[in-house]
Amino acid sequence: MSEVIIIVAVAENYVIGNKGKIPWHISEDFQHFKEITMDFPCMMGDVTYESLPESFRPLPGRENVVLTFNKDYHPEGTTIFHDFEEALEYCKKKYDKVFITGGATIYRIGMPHADKLMITRVHKEYEGDVFFPQVKKEEWVEVEREDHHSDKEDVDFSFVTYVRKNN
Repeated sequence: MSEVIIIVAVAENYVIGNKGKIPWHISEDFQHFKEITMDFPCMMGDVTYESLPESFRPLPGRENVVLTFNKDYHPEGTTIFHDFEEALEYCKKKYDKVFITGGATIYRIGMPHADKLMITRVHKEYEGDVFFPQVKKEEWVEVEREDHHSDKEDVDFSFVTYVRKNN
C-alpha cells in the first residue's frame, strides 16, 4: 500500500506563498525536500510547477505529476493529469510513496488522502496570498521534530512530521 505524504514549508501565519514565490529562502529546507522526495513522484498544480525556477523544471530525479485544467498544457518531462483522483491512483500503482507538493488547492484536495504531513514550520510570520490549511489536532499527531536555524535567512525553523490518527 502506498503512503501519501504532503510536504510543505509553512510560516507561523500559515503562509506558503506570495505572488507566485516562496517568501523565504531556507537552503536547508530545499535540501531536505530534495532528499525526502528523490525517486518518488511529486504531485503539484500547474501554478506550483510554473513557480519552480526554470533550472529545476522538471524536478530532477522525480516524476513530476502536474495537475491542470488546461487541456493544451504539457511541459516537457511532466506527466499531466486533469483529475486529482486519477493522478493519485496512477502514482499509487507505480510507487510506494507519493508526495503532494502544492499549491494550496492541491494541498486542500490532498489532505483527506494523506497518511503523513512533513511540514517545515518557519517560526516567523510572512506576508502572503497563499495559505496552507490548519492541521487539526483531532486528526493528526506529531511524531517527530527537528529544530534548526537558518543563518542566511536569520530564522528558526523545524522539520515536523505528523501522522494521521487512527479513529
